[in-house]
Amino acid sequence: MITIPYLTALTTYFSYGLLFAFGQFRDFFRKIFDWWQASNLQGYAPICLGLEDFYIRRLYLRIQDCFGRPIASAPDAWFDVVERYSNDYNKTLKRTEKKSRCLNLGSYNYLGFAAADEYCTPRVIDSLNRFSASTCSTRVDGGTTTLHKELEECVANFVGKPSAVVFGMGYVTNSAILPVVIGKGGLIISDSLNHNSIVNGARGSGATIRVFQHNTPSHLEKVLREQIAEGQPRTHRPWKKIIVVVEGIYSMEGELCKLPEIVAICKKYKAYVYLDEAHSIGAVGKTGRGVCELLGVDTADVDIMMGTFTKSFGSCGGYIAGSNELIQYLKYTCPAHLYATSISPPAAQQIISSIKVILGEDGSSRGAQKLARIRENSNFLRSELQKMGFEVLGDNDSPVMPIMLYNPAKIPAFSRECLKQNVAVVTVAFPATPLLLARARICISASHTKEDLLKALEVISQVGDLVGIKYFPAEPKKQLQPGKETIKLE
Repeated sequence: MITIPYLTALTTYFSYGLLFAFGQFRDFFRKIFDWWQASNLQGYAPICLGLEDFYIRRLYLRIQDCFGRPIASAPDAWFDVVERYSNDYNKTLKRTEKKSRCLNLGSYNYLGFAAADEYCTPRVIDSLNRFSASTCSTRVDGGTTTLHKELEECVANFVGKPSAVVFGMGYVTNSAILPVVIGKGGLIISDSLNHNSIVNGARGSGATIRVFQHNTPSHLEKVLREQIAEGQPRTHRPWKKIIVVVEGIYSMEGELCKLPEIVAICKKYKAYVYLDEAHSIGAVGKTGRGVCELLGVDTADVDIMMGTFTKSFGSCGGYIAGSNELIQYLKYTCPAHLYATSISPPAAQQIISSIKVILGEDGSSRGAQKLARIRENSNFLRSELQKMGFEVLGDNDSPVMPIMLYNPAKIPAFSRECLKQNVAVVTVAFPATPLLLARARICISASHTKEDLLKALEVISQVGDLVGIKYFPAEPKKQLQPGKETIKLE
């Protein structure tokens, strides 16, 4: 739970209130001027109307140069960011031929597989020549290749489940699976900060949805107990099925799920566990097998394991792993499997190859080195940022590091000032986060060197002082006392 300082909350509310007031003021005069102009809607209601449109026009467009920046190279530790300009106060942005070489602190390239790899890349190129870029078909028609079968076996073995099914898009994996595994008469209990794909999947299922406080097992148990006692709305019949949905690492908080406690509670009340490992699979755990391995949870206790290939594996798509019965049922009923084009064969080969590197099946120890490096990089950067006085969310070992900004004016200021010094960061605000909790989200990679991290710390510290986001006193630097020397022990 984030505790916002009173003064920070007050100034943030004031800033949003000011933006809202000026936006409404400008809209009032816009309506007056538009009244004199002929309308071409001819009886149609405006297609873009309401507070969402107001937010885009009067708030987002002011700072849209901080989002959607085009890149012109692989998303490695450093990449090329295309420079843009605007002649209409940021309403439209035009690309230039200029590029800036920037330190990449925004991509999900956790293990560094997004760039060319000595083991993966040749095999991906070979699969492209062999299978082409797309299957041009669904899995149940002509879209299942030998690579898809190998990938599903590889994923099932990697996560420790009997069977798995893969999809071409990570977001769809959640939003299409939940309506298949539960429906009317069922109960979904979801963490309050679960990803939008889970929220939309739960809404589309028709099941009753209840929310528990973020990562709070005691409140989960309270909600479970109350809902089991009350039963279904109106009829009070027992629930047909109860599913508790959590994430391994929460993408906007960088926090590890309290999985052992949640699994114990679900066992006690006979509820199924649905675990989204989009940001944790491949990135944490001794051998990269996610939060179950990191926290010592038996994968047999997690009923449905979901993950994506866009973070640690340098590819695209997602998977569901579970019992043979569950996966067979999904293959017969899930729209994402029946009607969507199957995952690209080169993308499938990239995942297979990267998993082999992680497990050391390529004949090297590079996988273990990558896992050790991302853990060291993450813990080092997090520790140093906290020492500087930044409010950094998340847990140790997590490669996701949100730095709290709060005030809307600090969102573009932080992003633009970092870019000026060739550091590319991602800033996140409403509606992706609550209104008061804007932040910069730093994502660490195993491909970052110590020099890269020191560069990042230097720039972020300078910009933090300039923008005023060091909300805590910095720790004094340790200095040697006069007359004392350090002796290096061999």
